Amino acid sequence: MELVRGLHNLRPRHRGCVATIGNFDGVHRGHQAVFEQLSHTARAQQLPLTVITFEPQPREFFDPAATPSRLTRLREKLQAMRACGVDRVVCLRFNAGLASLPPADFIRAILVEGLDVRHLVVGDDFRFGRDRAGNFALLKQAGTQQGFPVVTMQTFDVGGSRVSSTRIRAGLEAGDLETAASLLGRPYGMCGRVAHGDKRGRTIGYPTANIHLHRIVAPVAGVFAVEMHGLPGAPLPGIANIGSRPTVGGVRSQLEVHLFDFDRDIYGCHVEVSFLHKIREEQRFETLEALQAQIRQDTEQARTWFADR
Repeated sequence: MELVRGLHNLRPRHRGCVATIGNFDGVHRGHQAVFEQLSHTARAQQLPLTVITFEPQPREFFDPAATPSRLTRLREKLQAMRACGVDRVVCLRFNAGLASLPPADFIRAILVEGLDVRHLVVGDDFRFGRDRAGNFALLKQAGTQQGFPVVTMQTFDVGGSRVSSTRIRAGLEAGDLETAASLLGRPYGMCGRVAHGDKRGRTIGYPTANIHLHRIVAPVAGVFAVEMHGLPGAPLPGIANIGSRPTVGGVRSQLEVHLFDFDRDIYGCHVEVSFLHKIREEQRFETLEALQAQIRQDTEQARTWFADR
């Protein structure tokens, strides 16, 4: 899969494609259905399947304080898109210039001159351009003039309701990992590189792999039974805490994973942690001894969950 960062990096060879536009946070089953729908058209026309997305997401640009937690960072999103068979991702920097672009100029510069789109799929509520004045009807009119069809994304339902990033986020916040996994088509996971921490876990008998999240807000918090991927022998079972670590005075959100019966040096390794079962909320303990006793109990509970799984 090819990643094109910015409109200025488009080349003549990128012209001619079937495309879709959106944030695609989570790359959930609804998004996957769109990619599958597009892949048939792409193969029939012998054109690449191209996804147009934005970084940061538009809402993060306009109202960062009120932006909900992301399900996927850009790297995670790209990995999931690659697994779905996407050929090319055009990632546009969402800034004041792009936000103020008149809808007609957005269509001309990106869809017509930049990519020469031959088939476009978007949500019927998709808005774009200055003051969000561009909509599906305008795209469809432009497509008719320029010679490419514009169609809406098909609604994908699970449990009688439409799959959406908002619904997945609500499930994660409620600790309902099973529902989140059914909407995503996979267990919810986060990727990152194992970094050196303060090594307090070693002193109480529970060494942890520390993974910086590079997120403003994480969609999950608490203690979980997890599996780690990306290492020999994976998936590796363990227990994880994601939060600010209030017992040791932490303030930055961090993911710490204790792998069962594991003692290899994995500093610097890039891994993915899948959250499978929530054990409890994060809490503060008065002493490290009390924390150690709780971790022991959490570990036993996680081992029992894996054994019964």
